[in-house]
Formats: sequence, structure tokens, C-alpha cells
Amino acid sequence: MDKERYIYWKDEDMWIGYLEKYPDYMTQGETIEELKENLKDIYEELPRGGIPCVRELAELEIA
Repeated sequence: MDKERYIYWKDEDMWIGYLEKYPDYMTQGETIEELKENLKDIYEELPRGGIPCVRELAELEIA
């Protein structure tokens, strides 16, 4: 099973969050469980090309 880290917080009555590697694609849910499901949907759509202009996180090794 793959794992992805995500950042989340509660804003009034909604949970807001995004995948750590893809901070440009936030989603929300009325419950933390709904937020997690929405994050999974984003994760599954990214490799299919269903989300345009995806920015990715990478590391650059500096000598």
C-alpha cells in the first residue's frame, strides 16, 4: 500500500488539506474521513492527467 503525507487543518466547520507533494491542489471535507477520500481522489487523478499543470516536488543535490 502506498502512503502519501498530507497537510490539513480545520477552518470553521470544514477540514481543508492538500498532499505534501502537491500543495497547489487543496480539497476539503465536512469530516476528516471525507477530506481523506477527497485527497485520495486527487492522488488517483494526478497520474491519469485528469488535473492540468501539475507542479511536482523534487530535491536537487548541491555539491
